[in-house]
Amino acid sequence: MTATAVPTSNTPELALRSHTAKPRTFLFITWVYVPDPASTGQHMAGAAEELVRRGHRVVVLTSARGYDNPQDRYPRRETRNGVEIRRLPFASFGKGSLAIRAIGGMVFLVQAIVLGLFMRGLDTLVITTTPPFSAIAGVVIGFVRRVQVQYWIMDLNPDQAVAMGKARPDALLVRAFDWLNRRILKRANTVVVLDRFMKDRVVAKLPEVASRLVVLPPWPHEEVETPLPHLANPFREHHLLHGKFVIMYSGNHSPANPLTTLIAAAEQLQDEADIEFVFVGGGIGKREVEASPSRNIRSLPYQPMERLRESLSAADVHVVAIGNEVVGMVHPCKVYGAMAVARPILLFGPRENHVADILRQEGIGWHLAHGDVAGTVAAIRAMHTLPHTELERMGRQAQSVVADRLGRVALTQALCDVLDNTPVIAHA
Repeated sequence: MTATAVPTSNTPELALRSHTAKPRTFLFITWVYVPDPASTGQHMAGAAEELVRRGHRVVVLTSARGYDNPQDRYPRRETRNGVEIRRLPFASFGKGSLAIRAIGGMVFLVQAIVLGLFMRGLDTLVITTTPPFSAIAGVVIGFVRRVQVQYWIMDLNPDQAVAMGKARPDALLVRAFDWLNRRILKRANTVVVLDRFMKDRVVAKLPEVASRLVVLPPWPHEEVETPLPHLANPFREHHLLHGKFVIMYSGNHSPANPLTTLIAAAEQLQDEADIEFVFVGGGIGKREVEASPSRNIRSLPYQPMERLRESLSAADVHVVAIGNEVVGMVHPCKVYGAMAVARPILLFGPRENHVADILRQEGIGWHLAHGDVAGTVAAIRAMHTLPHTELERMGRQAQSVVADRLGRVALTQALCDVLDNTPVIAHA
């Protein structure tokens, strides 16, 4: 039996799994799902739809309201691309505070656990870390129903909350959360993490999980394709960006992805009228963007998926940020969309992190430390004066990395090989 390999820069390590040809019923429990624009939901949809394509039945339990904006409401029941979706009420109250998010997440999980316990024909449960306490569903449903549990880790908590000073390491809730994490790591048949830094943190929690752990990065939501030329891009035309050199941050604005240095640099560059800073997306960190008085800062909401290629292509350079304290706890997946549309990367973060690895290996961008405002101003001026052909060269190299190793089709199939219990290559 041949193994499915996903080429990456890491050394592959063979992990054989038994093939299951019989169609099965999968239950996905995820707080967010398409058409909501949040990244986790988009990735869960990619996996669910690929499993349906393979002949399995997939049922998704998710929230009836938007993850970022609870005013957005979605149909309570629908079938999208063969996936049966059931959206639960009173499961999201927005992201205004940690307490509000926690209440919404727990209400969602109580409903999801009850439905999962009584779901007919269930074979495999797939959970992720959204909401953070999803491990409860994995432990309870896995124990009672005696089904396989596949755990897809998108971020690590309470590690992130502790690292960012939002919780004390000795707090009762933190210790309970850590206990729960160890329980689900023991119970899960397979644990999927997103990069080598996350792998190290998970193995440190429970060394025995190493034999059941697979490292697979998330994929860009867009297929690799020719980006829209600036003059033919309706997004640039609509937002009056023609003739501008656009530095763009697109995605969730989270405290884990601090943008303070970039905003300060934008304020110092506001008299250079042909440089524009565009922030697309939502999240708590958007408040800092919108509080800036700088004339060259533009704040826009999440864009519909069908217009994602237009918005991403509108940038000349894309920004990725990762907090110094959270490497291995969060994964900066927005980098893949930027690379897929052939744009170089401006990274803010510590020396050692996943995107820094890519930049060092591929030469597709610039890496600045948080707090280095003067260096950021100098770097932006330098990239602005680069010949356009050099920016295009860096962009083409970025796009080729996605096409060769990080494309949506290859990575979705590799993930579903894991979920489907077919042979995979696990990456160290």
